[in-house]
Amino acid sequence: MIGHALSPQLAQPLEPVRTELRTVLAEPTLLFGWVAVVACSVAVLWWDIRRHNRALPSMMKGVWSLVVCYSGPFGLAVYWYAGRTQISRDSLWRRGLRSTAHCYSGCGAGEVVGLLLAQGLLGLAVGWVAAVTFGFAYTFGYALTVGPLMQEGVNFSTAIRDAFYSETPSITVMEVVAVGSDLLLAAEAGLTDALFWSSLVLSLSLGFLAAFPVNLALVRFGVKEGMENPAEMGQSA
Repeated sequence: MIGHALSPQLAQPLEPVRTELRTVLAEPTLLFGWVAVVACSVAVLWWDIRRHNRALPSMMKGVWSLVVCYSGPFGLAVYWYAGRTQISRDSLWRRGLRSTAHCYSGCGAGEVVGLLLAQGLLGLAVGWVAAVTFGFAYTFGYALTVGPLMQEGVNFSTAIRDAFYSETPSITVMEVVAVGSDLLLAAEAGLTDALFWSSLVLSLSLGFLAAFPVNLALVRFGVKEGMENPAEMGQSA
C-alpha cells in the first residue's frame, strides 16, 4: 500500500484528501468525459496549426500536441497564450511556459511509458515503479533536448552536458510532484481501472504546474532560452 511507503507524518494529513480524490477519479464517467474533452482540444489545436500556424517547427507542433493530449483544455490555453505565431508580444511568462511545455512533452511521455510498464503491466512495488518511471522521464526529457542540439551541430558530449545542466532542475521537480501524486492516489490501480488513468492525467498537470516556476527562474537567469519566439516565425514565413 502507498500509505506504508510514505512516512506517517506525511501520510496521515494527506489521507482525507486522498480518499476524496480517489472516489472522484475512480468514476468511469468522469474519465470518458475527459477523453471527449481532450479529443475536442486536440482537434482545435490541429485545426489552428493547419490554418494559422504552419510556420511553427515540426518539433514544436509535436510538443504542443503532446501537451494538449496530456492536459486537454489547460494545455490548449497554454498554447494559445504562449505558443502561437499570433501572440502580440513575447514575455518572460510566455518563454517560461514554452520552456515548461517543452520539458513536459518529453517527461510526460517518459512518465506514461514508465507507469504503464512498471505499474500497469509488471505490477512492481511502489519503490520500483517510482524508480522506473523517473528513469524513463529523465531519458525522454534529456533526449528532447539532446536531439535538437545535435541537429544544430553540437557534439554528443556537449549536448548531454547542456541538457543535464539546463533540464535537471525542471525534470526533477516535475517528476517528484507528478510521480508522487500519481502513486499516492493510484499505486494499487491496474490498467483496467479508471483510477489508473484519471490519476495519471491529474498527476501530469500537477507536474506542469510545479515545474513552471522552476522554468521561469531558469529562463530569467539565462540557464534556459525559453524556446524561440513564435511571433518571429510567423513573420519569416
